[in-house]
This record gives sequence, structure tokens and C-alpha cells, in this order.
Amino acid sequence: MLQLPLVVTARLDLVLVLVTLLSLWTRLSGLGYPGAVVFDEVYYGQFLSLYMKRTFFIDDSGPPLGHALLALGAYLGGFDGNFVWNRIGAAYPCSLSVWSLRLLPALGGALCVPLGYLLILELRCSHLSALGAALLLLLENSLIVQSRFMLLESLLIFFVLLAFFSYLRFHNAPGRCWSRYGWLLLSGVSCAAAVGVKYTGLFSYLLLLGVASLHSWKLIGDQAQSHMSVCVQCGWKVLCLLVVPVLLYVFWFYVHLSILQRSGPHDQLMSSAFQASLQGGLSRVTRGQPLQVAFGSQVTLRSSAPRPVPCWLHSHKANYPIRYENGRGSSHQQQVTCYAFKDVNNWWIIKDPARQELVVDSPPRLVRHGDIIQLVHGMTSRLLNSHDVAAPMSPHAQEVSGYIDFNVSMATQNLWRLEIYNREAESEEWKTIVSEVRLVHVNTSAVLKLSGLPLPDWGFRQMEVVAEKLLKAHSGSLGWTVEEHRYGTSQEQKEREAELHSPTHIDIDRKISFWSKFTELQWKMLTVKQEESEHKYSSAPLEWIAMETNIAYWLHPSTNAQIHLIGNPVSWGVANLSLLAYQLLAALYLLRRRRGFRDLPDGAWQRFASVGLLCGGGWAVNFLPFLLMERTLFLYHYLPALCYLYLLSPALLEHIHTHLLSSRTSRHMLAVCTAAVLLSIFLSYWTFCPLTYGNPELTANQLQALKWRDSWDILYRRR
Repeated sequence: MLQLPLVVTARLDLVLVLVTLLSLWTRLSGLGYPGAVVFDEVYYGQFLSLYMKRTFFIDDSGPPLGHALLALGAYLGGFDGNFVWNRIGAAYPCSLSVWSLRLLPALGGALCVPLGYLLILELRCSHLSALGAALLLLLENSLIVQSRFMLLESLLIFFVLLAFFSYLRFHNAPGRCWSRYGWLLLSGVSCAAAVGVKYTGLFSYLLLLGVASLHSWKLIGDQAQSHMSVCVQCGWKVLCLLVVPVLLYVFWFYVHLSILQRSGPHDQLMSSAFQASLQGGLSRVTRGQPLQVAFGSQVTLRSSAPRPVPCWLHSHKANYPIRYENGRGSSHQQQVTCYAFKDVNNWWIIKDPARQELVVDSPPRLVRHGDIIQLVHGMTSRLLNSHDVAAPMSPHAQEVSGYIDFNVSMATQNLWRLEIYNREAESEEWKTIVSEVRLVHVNTSAVLKLSGLPLPDWGFRQMEVVAEKLLKAHSGSLGWTVEEHRYGTSQEQKEREAELHSPTHIDIDRKISFWSKFTELQWKMLTVKQEESEHKYSSAPLEWIAMETNIAYWLHPSTNAQIHLIGNPVSWGVANLSLLAYQLLAALYLLRRRRGFRDLPDGAWQRFASVGLLCGGGWAVNFLPFLLMERTLFLYHYLPALCYLYLLSPALLEHIHTHLLSSRTSRHMLAVCTAAVLLSIFLSYWTFCPLTYGNPELTANQLQALKWRDSWDILYRRR
């Protein structure tokens, strides 16, 4: 029977509620100010507009989830993508909801504070230490700045902290509580989201996998656990921390590619098959082309090399110079290059060496893997040729030319063997768009290759094509794909020229599978890097530790109001001091334990080691890899590592208070010093608030007073 009255009893952590409200206030208040583009909003905004218009793009800095979350906020605010993100400081139109653009990053940044509080509690520290961690995160100016704009670091940090909190909640729950596996699943989902926002989330994900592996190894050695229990728990960890993140990572791309179905500015970075699957662009040209290449086919051959730019095999009515600038001679035959633009001189005809016809038979005689072919240039009728003559820019390789019989005892060598290196087992036919082929020179066994070097003025600055031995050639530059294709019907040269100038498409569509698109896009994101130039505010990782650098995010066009990415100098110093103190203390403990001294009870030692593994290890995996990176780096790349130190500081302070200080006087002195440091952190936060929020406006003298380091670049106008 139902018992009345119904009573619900709840426990509410008022401190947690308070820090959550304060965090929401510091991150969300005045979120629409400034109403102008701020620093990297100009970068992410371009992708945002493409997202809203469902236009395909590539961002090599991260997977698609981060862009999708930004696009979600923009969509909820009614943004239609019609804004030109051309410069920092450009004013947003009144019709655009700036608040909605920045809402999700701000929420993610705000929730990092209560997550830090809860994470410290799961590390078996006191509520006072948890409050200390929350205050350090709450009063960190750089985290506030990064949270309040359309940027991704706050979302990355949120998912990382959520992943560790969920895993520790699972690990600390009673073994017979089946609901704890919900926390493990949430941890795996958060890991996938962290990696899906930015690839740097992989560092923390690997750390979490390492922690889970250590716990599993300890579980396997626990004789109190049955074999079945051990297998079930390890199986759940594999499922939730390995299988689920991989599936979700693929799912982010599935959603991404399902939304972005229209041709865009980054199409040419992708293969012809990928481009043809998008609406507009190449798909309008290649629709309805014959799939199988036959003898007599008219084709354009696109290089598969990702660099320097996409280009097509090309020739024109110009010969190599008799002698180059260095005095070296050439064959003086017709130039063959790779041209980065669509042009009628990109057309070639596939010819059977045993026949003179340049038209397709009925039925077509298909070209297959291993066939010997000739390539006839459509507009000049020269045959693609190579010989033992050094290439103009790559003297170690052979020259490639359109053969001209100068009657100087230089015989034609224009036979090429077709090798389809991505062919399917059940088919060896040469296919339009799909097949990637190598053209092997029969006489010399050299492979047709894009060297990527620009030719001088006599070659119209087009890119050099050479023939090179397979063992020397880089495999990425050897492939060629038939992009445009038609069955030739004109044998006479003038009729053929008119045919080559005519359009090729008819109204039929062709698609490729999601897995083909996923693997290609993933590979391009990891290997094709956009050209990066030195940035005024770029910095080296070692400069981050002492905060020797800052970033000017926004400057009012007519006043001294401005926003900078500058951390809280006091809490930044506390974080560095905590890291150094923990390392020294851990080294001392390990040396003494090696000598047989047990300074700590087993439980205290386990907590100390766990804090070091998670917090110290989190700092290391999120900082040290940047020392090896050859890319433009900024201060905000250090923020995930810094958050781990803010978790370490109060945990270390509690350890010192509990286990190293025995007298009441010393503990009182530590409490007084801690209170003084917290007051200094708050005063430092308050001092730099004008540069955090861009309000109120400061005078030039006040701004000059905030330049605590000579290396900081604080801008101001004298009046």
C-alpha cells in the first residue's frame, strides 16, 4: 500500500551551489559585450558561417564536435551565416545574437568550477581543499576570458574534468553498485567529446586510460574478487573507455558530413571522388560521366599529392629551353607540367599503342590494371614521353615531355604501364574518380610524379612533373586520378578540339560511402596543414610557465577599453610553486621509502600518489608535448595544463597540513598564510578585471600600471 505522506529527503552542498552561482555570474554576465569580433572568433566564425550554410570545410586544428557545438549555439540564436568574418574588431550587426554565439563556451567554462570542486572530493580530499580548488578556478582571469567568447578551450577543459570526475566516481563507488557503470559510461562519452572538440584532448584521454589500466591491474591481483567479477569489470572498462569513445568519435564525423553536403572553399584539398559527392562544384561537372575508362577516352588527370596545391597533368605549345640558367641542356621538347587551374590543355586521350584510332569503340574496350597505354595531349596531339634526360628542377629525376621528332636520333619512349594501386579484388578496371593509378614508364621503369617545384618564367611558374624510380619517389606524389572523363568521338584534330571545349556532364548523380569520406577526411586533417605564418602574439611553451606573454583579444576602436588573455599572476605563481613542491616532496618520499622508511600510512601514501598521478601527470601530458610541436602556439594552449595545477595546489596544502605539520602553532601559521594568499589572489583578480571584461575603461597611466611584466603587450592611447 502507498504510504502517505510522501517524503523526499535531499542533501544539498551549499558551498557547491555557491561556487556554481559565482562561476555562472563571472562567465555569463555581460556576455554580449563587446559586440564585435574578438581574436580567434574571426577564425571559428568563418567555419560557423559555412556550417550554417551546410558548406564543406576542413579545420586541421580539431575534429568537428567543437564546431558543431558552436553552430548549435548560433542556430538557437537564429544566425543564418550571413556575416563576413574578415577582421578582429568588426562590429556584429544588431540582428545577430552575440549572446547565443558565446553561450555554450561560457556554460562549459562556468561548470568547470563546480567540477573542480567535485573532482577534489573524489580524490579523497576535504571539502576545504575542494573549496580552495574551486576558488583558484573561479578567480583565474585567463579562464574567464577564454570562456566568454566563441572559443573552444573552455569546452575542452569541461569535458576533460567531467571525464575524470565520472571515472573517479565510478572507481570510488561500492563494488556491488551497478549504477556506478553509468558513471563509467559518462566518462567514456566525455573522453570522446574532449577529443572531438580538440585533438589536444587526446593527451588527457590517454592519461585516463593509463589510470584505468593501473586500477585494472590492481583489480586483477585482488584475490578477494572472483574471476567472473574481474572479467565483468575489465570488460565494462574496455567497452566504456575504448569502444564507446571510438564509436562516438566516428559519430561526430557522421553528423558533420551529413550536415556539410555542399561544395565549398576547401574542396580541392579532397580527392575527386570526395568532391563529386558534394552538391555543386565538381559534382556538377562529373555527373553522368562514364565510370570505366576505355581506349579512346578523353580524361583529365589530377595529382593525388596533397602539396603544394591540387593540380592537373598539363601541356601546352611551349618547349623546354635548349639550355637552362646553369648551362645544363634539355631535350627542347614540349613542356609537360602540372597546372593548378581547370584548362582545356589538361585533356589527354588514352590510346592503344597497337592502333591509330583516338575514339572509343562500340562496345568500349576498357583499360585494365597492367595495360600498356599511350597518352596523347588533346590540343597538341603530342604523346607523353620520358627519357634519360635530367628534369629541369630535379636533375636526379627524368624529364617528362610531349614528344617532338627533331630527327636528332632521340627515339620516342612514350609507352606507359598502368598500375591501379587501390583496385578492388574483384575488379581491375580503370574507373573514373575512384581509381588511383601510377603510370610506370616502360623503357626506364620510372614513375610519373609531381615534384611540386615551380618552374621558372619560361615554364609559366607551373609545377614540375618528372619520372622517378619507384624506390626513390615519395609514394604520396605518385598517384593520379581521372577527374573529368568522356568517350571520345572525333578522330580529326579540329573536331576533337571543339569536343574538348564542350561541357562533359549530364544529369546523373554518384555517391561514395561514408567510410570512404571519413577515412579520407581524417587523413587530410592529420596530414594536410594549412600554411601558418608567425603571429604577433605567438609564444613558446617555456614562456607560459612564468606567463611572460599575453594576447590582446580586443581593443575598442576609439577608447582604451580592451580585453587581454592575462592570467592571475598570484594564482599562476601558486600553481608553479605547488608543482615544484610536490616534485621535491615526492622525490624525498620515494628515496626514504627505498631506504625502508615509511613516513606515511598506506592510505595517505595512496592519496598522495593518486593526486600526483592525476594532477601532476595531467600537467605533464598537457604541457610537455607542446615542446616538440612545430606549429604556431599561443598562451591559451597552456590553460588545460594550468587547471590540473589548480587542483594540485589545495590537495598538496592539505597533505602538508595533515602529515608534515604537527604543532598547533605551525598549522595556525599555515592557515594565516593560506588566507593571505587567497586574499592576494582575489585582489589580483580584481585588479585585472578591467582587462578581463573590457570594462571599465582605464586611463593610459592605469594601463601602464598593470604592465607587471615588460614582456606584456598592453595597448593604450594617450590623450
